Amino acid sequence: MKEWSELFEVEKQKLNQLGNESLTDGIPLHENDALQDQSRRVDELIVQLHKRVRLKRRSR
Repeated sequence: MKEWSELFEVEKQKLNQLGNESLTDGIPLHENDALQDQSRRVDELIVQLHKRVRLKRRSR
């Protein structure tokens, strides 16, 4: 779980950086393809976490 947490933090930081750069450059967030791709990566990590939690609960 620690590895997942570290990966999530790294990917979330990348997303935040892309968002800040987009705002600084005056680019709408929905028009920034790199930001949208990174957002999907972060979303997928969250989905994986929810699946792991659900499996743990079922195995109890």
